[in-house]
Amino acid sequence: MEDLVIRDADVVDGSGEPSYRADVVVDDGRIVSIVKEAAAAGCQRPRAMRELDAEGLVLSPGFVDMHAHSDLALLRDPDHSAKAAQGVTLEVLGQDGLSYAPVDDRTLAEVRLAIAGWNGHGDDIDFDWRSVGEYLDRLDRGIAVNAAYLVPQGTVRALVVGWEDREATPAELDRMRRLVAEGLEQGAVGLSSGLTYTPGMYAPDSELTALCRVVAEYGGYYCPHHRSYGAGALDAYAEMVALAGEAGCPLHLAHATMNFGVNEGRAPQLLSLLDEALAAGADITLDTYPYTPGSTTLAALLPSWANEGGPAAALARLADDDASERVRHHLEAVGSDGCHGVPVEWDTIEISGVVDPALSEFVGRTVGESARRRGETPWATARHLLLADRLAPSVLQHVGHEENVRTIMRHPVHTGGSDGILQGAKPHPRAYGTFPHYLGHYVRELGVLSLEECVAHLTSRPAARLRLPDRGLIREGYRADVVLFDPETVAAGATFENPRRLPTGIPHVLVNGRFVIEDGRRTDELAGRSIRRAPRPA
Repeated sequence: MEDLVIRDADVVDGSGEPSYRADVVVDDGRIVSIVKEAAAAGCQRPRAMRELDAEGLVLSPGFVDMHAHSDLALLRDPDHSAKAAQGVTLEVLGQDGLSYAPVDDRTLAEVRLAIAGWNGHGDDIDFDWRSVGEYLDRLDRGIAVNAAYLVPQGTVRALVVGWEDREATPAELDRMRRLVAEGLEQGAVGLSSGLTYTPGMYAPDSELTALCRVVAEYGGYYCPHHRSYGAGALDAYAEMVALAGEAGCPLHLAHATMNFGVNEGRAPQLLSLLDEALAAGADITLDTYPYTPGSTTLAALLPSWANEGGPAAALARLADDDASERVRHHLEAVGSDGCHGVPVEWDTIEISGVVDPALSEFVGRTVGESARRRGETPWATARHLLLADRLAPSVLQHVGHEENVRTIMRHPVHTGGSDGILQGAKPHPRAYGTFPHYLGHYVRELGVLSLEECVAHLTSRPAARLRLPDRGLIREGYRADVVLFDPETVAAGATFENPRRLPTGIPHVLVNGRFVIEDGRRTDELAGRSIRRAPRPA
């Protein structure tokens, strides 16, 4: 007898087609039978060792978070309700060109410091891996949800070239190509870049193109955080489209928002650019989160020259009064490349997290507000935080536009990605709320997407980008990554005031056929595993 039958569910199968009522049978981690109501009329209904009454609930494929920053959180926190409770059954890690493999001892120490604002310093983690394959093996010891990995181009550059702003030598480029190939052979699904983050931003297009050709050979995709989301956003998107086209590499645009005042109402221009490329045969997808503010680290706003040489060199410059004044001028007057070419507005920069508890008074306030309370300039406050917390403060940037958010999410190549940073006392609510917020706010309340359309955006489309042959749809033989939710009550509990509240209306989530959320509560199952790239095409 099979393990489980889910009775009388309204199946939204991920294809975008209308829902249907069915009994869905799960056994040994897979969907083994789907008995539609019409087909079941007058026939004996399927039986199993366990039955779950799904009356009034939608059954859909598990949601795929195409842009996650859970690289250490999955290891640190076996519960991982931040994602599991949303119905996320797969996260894509290694984002924005910076993560923890491949590394050597030097690079690992540098990366841990550089992205402490995303993941903490990692003092509670046993970093017993160095290669991509070893990291994926570590995930396979047991995690809450499944995880795929992108080779981070900035980490690769740090390992081979260092943190200097210079072109790679031919020998260095050859070594970077080999490291990317090794990462793909070991199971990575593609390559990411963070082209407003050091050292990835120091790479010219010729270097990125050479690496993307390797990715294309292995059937992966390129996922850039491109060179500007602000003043030069449209040019930066066009650059990535042209680069991927030259390399013959599929392109997935990370958190493809149109933020900052200069881009208000310009989402149609972005989509026109993409539609033209798609019509010419390009393979392009994108992801967004359904909120207006962005989130990153305070150190990411610095001009690239201030970060040259790595985190220790950046801290030394910040401690030097003359260099610090140059940084301030670039941030406030010129428009730092780290801040997307837009002069920083300190009242839009809210501190969301710090590592040092002594700095907790700054959390939940903008830099401008804290500066006024302290009777000093905003840069003095920002500089103090960067030095005292060793580059670790994370921030929210209140620079988005609702019209752009809605316009982009309607596009046929759109997928969902939380860009969720779980570090800090007041993280962006997208980390805990992205997927129920799509379903509750943008589907039920606003009608921006139909339920069937939205589920397709969050399931089958990302699964297709990841080239997963047995996930992303409710089909017989597919993996039983499944979420059951109430379409009338599903909603994000997380808010900007209370960003760690769990969602409502998602009572059951299965990962590989095992309940990780049951009756609205996290079980003790660690059902997730690494999802490795499909074999190299012949």
